[in-house]
Amino acid sequence: MLRFMPVGDSMTIGSAGEHTWRYRLWRHLCTAYGGPFTFVGPRETLHDPAADAPTSYAYADPDFPRAHLAGWGEGWHHMVPLIGEAVRTHRADVLLVSLGLIDLGFYTNAEQTADNVRAFVAEARAADPRVRAVLLPVIPNIRAEAEPAFAAQVTRFNDLLAKTVVDLDEPSSSLLLATPSPSYDIHTDTYDGTHPNASGEHKIAAAFAQALWRGWDLGGPYEAA
Repeated sequence: MLRFMPVGDSMTIGSAGEHTWRYRLWRHLCTAYGGPFTFVGPRETLHDPAADAPTSYAYADPDFPRAHLAGWGEGWHHMVPLIGEAVRTHRADVLLVSLGLIDLGFYTNAEQTADNVRAFVAEARAADPRVRAVLLPVIPNIRAEAEPAFAAQVTRFNDLLAKTVVDLDEPSSSLLLATPSPSYDIHTDTYDGTHPNASGEHKIAAAFAQALWRGWDLGGPYEAA
């Protein structure tokens, strides 16, 4: 059984009442991938805005493997010390990673964030030398639209992320760079300029699905379900 681990920030954990892109990708893989698979990770909950804590199980559709390693306000900076144990314990085969916006917004510049990507990959491989990963570039948000300096950091990091994927890719532990949908629009695909609504969830899921299909011939073209 192929074991995927979604790793991310608030865009990945999602909020109470949402489907999440994790669910959208699961639905896609149920029809497009011929073999057995599941999602794994040490967490299952959504973020509860009322409690401002990851305590909600109120998925729009809870009937899917909800395990993940994602947290509201978490970035590469936070996941580096967690990923090794998570890979080891949950025997993840493929990491689906969407991180970076939090890092650039609050903790590290583009170069430091790229260093944390390298540390993250090293820790994951120390736990399993054959682990694979799909990395999604940072999707610019409303802050990037309002602050040119922040937008420049996002662009710089995404360039460094692409280079890092090329540098670290290995035949036995392949890395893929996902391509965000060119039609992704923070004004129509999010509910607040950052967090995806239903159409945004589909577009993020599609980015991972297209990378899996084109990079590893796993699954097929994404069709919203």
